[in-house]
Amino acid sequence: MSLRFISQAELPTEFGTFQVHVFEDDGQEHLALVMGSLSESDVVLTRIHSECLTGDGLFSLRCDCGPQLAHAMQAIQKAGQGVLIYLRQEGRGIGLTEKIKAYQLQDQGMDTFDANIKLGHAADSRDYGMLKEVFAHLNIKQVDLMTNNPEKIEALESQGISVHKRIPLHVGHNPHNKRYIDTKRNRFKHLD
Repeated sequence: MSLRFISQAELPTEFGTFQVHVFEDDGQEHLALVMGSLSESDVVLTRIHSECLTGDGLFSLRCDCGPQLAHAMQAIQKAGQGVLIYLRQEGRGIGLTEKIKAYQLQDQGMDTFDANIKLGHAADSRDYGMLKEVFAHLNIKQVDLMTNNPEKIEALESQGISVHKRIPLHVGHNPHNKRYIDTKRNRFKHLD
């Protein structure tokens, strides 16, 4: 793993102004959006969000990604401090083209888990190995983590980042993504 910090700049958003930090890891770029000043002793409100062009940028109702992203940014704004780490791992790490192929299989009755397997991928191919270096760069040692995914908690704790508290995300549920939400809970073992 060879994560490198590249640059940072101010990023005004509808949820307030963040400092955006860009990191590069084996040719892939990841972002950390930071609001407020952080000190090593702080428990930092944090969201680790994997890229979802269809949900985050195209407002797809097939998933809950866009609403989770907006909710996390709002929560950070309300707290006046926090970090959103945006990992460029589209489609649970399989990429945009493969994700659309998985959508096609889902249209034929498969769930997300089985569709990724059918395409020759792991059910979830995301890698959280670079997080230790991102948190070290930001001088963060403990977080309140906005997530339903136990793998993110395990990844942080295995890298020496203390998860002080898990904050569940219950946003973005609609009739189009009910099966997807159920699959996350039942097959990917997401928490309520």
